[in-house]
Order: sequence, then structure tokens, then C-alpha cells
Amino acid sequence: MGKTQQFIQNNMFKISHELPINMLDKSYDINNYEYCLPHLLDQNEKYKNHFYKAKKDGRYIIMDNSLHELGEAYDTDRLLHWVEELEPNEFIVPDVWQDKTATLVNAKHWLRGYELPENTTKMAVVQAQNYEEAFECYNILKIQGYKKIAFSYGADWYAEEFPHPNPLVGKMMGRIMTISKMYKSKLIEKSDRVHLLGCALPQEFGYYADFPFIESIDTSNPIIHGLQGVKYNSLGLLNKESIKIDQIDKEIDTDVLYDINHNLIQFKKFTQDGNTKN
Repeated sequence: MGKTQQFIQNNMFKISHELPINMLDKSYDINNYEYCLPHLLDQNEKYKNHFYKAKKDGRYIIMDNSLHELGEAYDTDRLLHWVEELEPNEFIVPDVWQDKTATLVNAKHWLRGYELPENTTKMAVVQAQNYEEAFECYNILKIQGYKKIAFSYGADWYAEEFPHPNPLVGKMMGRIMTISKMYKSKLIEKSDRVHLLGCALPQEFGYYADFPFIESIDTSNPIIHGLQGVKYNSLGLLNKESIKIDQIDKEIDTDVLYDINHNLIQFKKFTQDGNTKN
């Protein structure tokens, strides 16, 4: 419980940028907390050892279920194994992409059917095919008893909330408008705890000045673009590299580090613009 309280009481939302394996040694310097993809714990010894060390060092850990990387949540038995082994501060229970009903069934099952370590908070994800379903999903997850709820970045229906010729802008603004509407309707309250999963475009995080309930975000966006030689400008980006961080095995030379650092600095400026808790 002590670790969780320490995380919440710090006066800004926390950021973690997923890193390629050969940059994990820089995570403590770059990130406010460690974001864990459990399938990589079984695939890579260095990745596994990094998280054992993070646990030993008392780093705050949020463990995903690897839906985004695998297309479906990782194997249940392996998820349970790694949650017991690493005792993450938070664990994102398995959800089903854009399927409200299946996600709610999973959420209920994981809340009541599995006993996780005492200090591990279970987090659920809103999944839907339109705003009305998302509203209902968030509401039911709260009723079920989830204390922290996440919103993914890439839902197709976000574009319905903000039609735009650039689909990435539509998705970015669609998530902002979805959360804003829920807040204005008082479904989301100031005391709620919200996590933002990834981003379509990094400048999104400059829009959250009036959302005090956003507690944490994770995104590999500034890292991936730096690795690909793409530098943010002062307004962000209009395109997005689609490669996933666990697919990157690239030598990190001085030029690459420079581009990554540039993006991290600019990303921080975006979050400071949108972070009233700074």
C-alpha cells in the first residue's frame, strides 16, 4: 500500500516510455515508473532481469496484459505467474479490443475470480465501438469496483467524435473529446484515477490541463520516432511510425540518442502544457 500511496500523492501525472531491450538501462533516468509487457518477460532474459531489478529497487511498476502487442491478452497462466512473481503496483486485467461485452465479462472475472498480491491494484480498460458503449463500459467498471480505468489511444470510433482528414488527428481529438464529455457529464469525477494507453500523436498531452484525474500515461512514441530518425517539431507530429517497440533491435548510436533526447524534451513540454499538477 505504501508504494501506491507514494505514486498517487506526487503532484503530476506519471509518464513511462517503453524502451527497446538495448536501452533498458536508461529507464530509471527517462521514466517516472516502469511499464511492463509480460510476454517479453518470457521471451527475453535481459528484459526479465530488468524487472526483477526494478522490483528489488522499489521502482513503481505497471504491468500490461500485452493486448496491443499480441492482438489479444497474453496467456492467463503466464499473466498470473508474473503478477505473483513481480508483484506490480498495478496490473491491467485482460480486455478485448473494441468489445465492450467481452471486456466487462473479463473485468468481472478478474476482479472476483483471481486473488492478486495485496499491493497490486487491478486496472481495467474501456473498450467499445461508439461513445455510448464507452460511457456504459466506464460506468460499469466503476460499479464493479475498479479504482483505476484506462483509455486506449487507437479506437476506430474516436474518429466519429472528431471527423478529420488525418485519421491520427481524428483519433487524438476523439479520445480527448470522449474523456471531456464523460467529465462534463460527471461520469468521470475529479477523484477518479485514469491511465492513458499510448497516443496517436504526442501533442495530445497538451490538451489535458483541465483533467486532474489523469494519473499516468505510457507511450513509446518519442522513443520509436527518435530511433527512426524522426524529430518532433514544436507542434508535434502529423504522422506516426507504426512499428512496435518490441520489434526494434537497432544499434543506438550518438545520432539516435540525440534524436530520442530531442523528442523526450519536446514531449515533456507537451505534458507540462497540459498538466495542471506540475
